[in-house]
Amino acid sequence: MAFLELNVLDNESTAILGIDLGTTNSLVALWRDGRPEILKPENAHDGRIPSVVFFPPEGGVVVGREARALAADRPDRAVFSIKRLMGRGLDDVAEDVAAIPFPIEASEGGVPRIDVGGRKMSPQEISAHILHHAWRVASDALGEEAPKRAVITVPAYFDDTQRQATRDAARIAGLDVARIVNEPTAASLAYGLDKKKQGTVCVFDLGGGTFDVSILSIEDGVFQVLSTAGDTHLGGDDIDRLLVEYALADLASANAAPASLLADAAFRQGVRFAAERAKIALSQDPETEFAVVAPEHGIAWRKRIDRAELERLAAPLLDRTLASCRRALADAKLTPSDIEEVVLVGGSTRIPAVRALVADFFGRAPHTELDPDAVVALGAAVQGHVLAGGTRDMLLLDVTPLSLGIETMGGAVSKIIARNSPVPTQVTEGYTTYADNQTGMDFHIVQGERELAADCRSLGRFELKGIPPMPAGMARVAVRFALDADGILTVTAKEETTGTQASIEVQPMNGLTDDEVESMLAESFEHAQEDFDASRAANLDVELGTMLRAIDAHLEEATLDPESLADLEEARAEALAARGTKDLPRLQAARDALEQASLPLAALLMDSVAKAALSGKTLDEVTRGSET
Repeated sequence: MAFLELNVLDNESTAILGIDLGTTNSLVALWRDGRPEILKPENAHDGRIPSVVFFPPEGGVVVGREARALAADRPDRAVFSIKRLMGRGLDDVAEDVAAIPFPIEASEGGVPRIDVGGRKMSPQEISAHILHHAWRVASDALGEEAPKRAVITVPAYFDDTQRQATRDAARIAGLDVARIVNEPTAASLAYGLDKKKQGTVCVFDLGGGTFDVSILSIEDGVFQVLSTAGDTHLGGDDIDRLLVEYALADLASANAAPASLLADAAFRQGVRFAAERAKIALSQDPETEFAVVAPEHGIAWRKRIDRAELERLAAPLLDRTLASCRRALADAKLTPSDIEEVVLVGGSTRIPAVRALVADFFGRAPHTELDPDAVVALGAAVQGHVLAGGTRDMLLLDVTPLSLGIETMGGAVSKIIARNSPVPTQVTEGYTTYADNQTGMDFHIVQGERELAADCRSLGRFELKGIPPMPAGMARVAVRFALDADGILTVTAKEETTGTQASIEVQPMNGLTDDEVESMLAESFEHAQEDFDASRAANLDVELGTMLRAIDAHLEEATLDPESLADLEEARAEALAARGTKDLPRLQAARDALEQASLPLAALLMDSVAKAALSGKTLDEVTRGSET
């Protein structure tokens, strides 16, 4: 017997934390006294928790502000920006690995293992330290043990693997994930957009490591994400990197530092901190001093840098944000003038050039009333309050950013859940066997917009066994794709006559490369006709195979006239020759010719079946049968 637990009491014991697990900084919030509130570390003026984990040589773990301070002297013991490695394979993160000052190797399953002083850990384990520290900050701020349930936010473009990796990190940290929520979606809740009767809103989220833009429709308290786009490798960290390169190039050209020092991890980490300070200062002042001081190496490099210089360096990066905005608007079938409100999220939106760029593109001043660093965590706390039994006068409909489907015979893709479909959702499609007496079916789950499975991303495979032996095409197999509110996909295949079924919760071992998500959509448009032709050719090849097997199985049963037999043999020979060529016109012509040439055979077979059915029956019996 199954039991359904109903929580009808809205009390403090049901509270759910909201955690923004960020690339550069993380925050934790909770609904208190009728509103969401950021929970701050002790003696801190804001709630930001640097997403830094430091491993002292003597053992133990230090997280947050203290870890960031210790990292300046021992960068080889500190892990930064671990979020970029979450749910991804070692081959996918080559660019990030190059900037990480410690060895990284792949486990048997392809998961990166970070070696810090001989201690090898997965990104999930390191992220777990950040999440556990966020929970401790919440407990200290509350003066009691904080709730263990949490809503955790992720970038909208995190795929199934990256979302599952986030859940795993939470479980390692001892937390129960109540919901995984997209960061732009959480931001819309923080701004109280449920109070707006109706309208269309753009959430522009430029954080430390990722960029997301979402277009939301609001009507009577119902939020629906119309579209989402983004760049998984664009944020404030990348602007810092440009400033670091600027400083190192100047130091090298002036011969102010030897090449060995410029390549030293500890020295480069110090330059990165200086670059970040200069970037932040330029958001407030028109110019500032960019200083790199290392007395032990005789380095005292100082240079005045103005806001215009920063904007010149960052211009190519900021232009990439507008490309994502255009894609999201196109997917939602809207123009910039259709957007009624623009919400800025993420610390990097403090940069004046970003605000000016957004205002110019959308033709209106964006909302900046809330701390852009805190907006996501506040929204996560709002969602936590709703899940804990709080206000029910709002509903949030999220979407899946990429299509999900299965590979069919011939390598084509049958898309089950289309991109930008609201989640949670489930879709069931019917399939059948390809060969006579086939007792099993292999299912290959893919994600992407291309028409061939080879051009999409593989998510997993599983097999359905126990199908009763029967002629090809007779088995009835229902395949159900269920995508939950956290973006986790479960695929189930069931043979209808026996009830035999198999399923898989898609948890691939590694994730998308940095450019893969962005390029998937671009490639789908660039190769649209090519993909359509390739998919059609693959399907025609499979169809020809089915037709040829049917002809071969029944040709000896029928006596065709010489002319019809000659036509069929000729069409059969051309079909055999056309198979595997991927030549669409030839395959189409061969298919049409084979269909036409097989009509006399089909007529004879139907006549034979009819005669067998009528054999031994009187005219009255046949007439009565037709009347019923």
